[in-house]
Amino acid sequence: MSADENDAELVGRCLRGDTEAFRPLVERYQKVLFNVAYRMVHDREDARDLAQGAFVKAYEKLGTYDPAYQFFSWIYRILVNDTLNFLKRNRLARPLDEALAAAAPGGPEEEMEARERARAVRTALMALPVDSREVLVLRHFAELSYGEMSAALAIPEKTVKSRLYTARQRLAGLLDSRGAR
Repeated sequence: MSADENDAELVGRCLRGDTEAFRPLVERYQKVLFNVAYRMVHDREDARDLAQGAFVKAYEKLGTYDPAYQFFSWIYRILVNDTLNFLKRNRLARPLDEALAAAAPGGPEEEMEARERARAVRTALMALPVDSREVLVLRHFAELSYGEMSAALAIPEKTVKSRLYTARQRLAGLLDSRGAR
């Protein structure tokens, strides 16, 4: 197997019976899928289960994958749908990770301020509608480009930019209203 084998080639090999060809796809995308799930549900075990479930579902449905599109966009959509269903089932407003704090603090006072800032950002993010939270997570945590976000969300790039702008404005408004900015 070549390291530069593209996703569509790997899927093709899987469909021809080479089950080991799925492993590089898991290795390529497991971290980003886990991170997206974690940012949405804020529980490591749930995020791990959701990411693993997305890979299982993708493997079972490989025959429906259209190689004209990016594999990541396809499996990402599976993950997001499963995560949204999970959130609806559990109806939990779990806070996001402490890593939302900006830079590492210098001393005890700065550390406490950073924790308070992180808590305020987590709370504000969880108060946003899911579509707003989703674009913020994809852009700032998964570090996807606008084009990648567009493909993953199956919406035009212009809509991605608009949603991201609106999400940032909403987040800033929430932070301002809570005196956290």
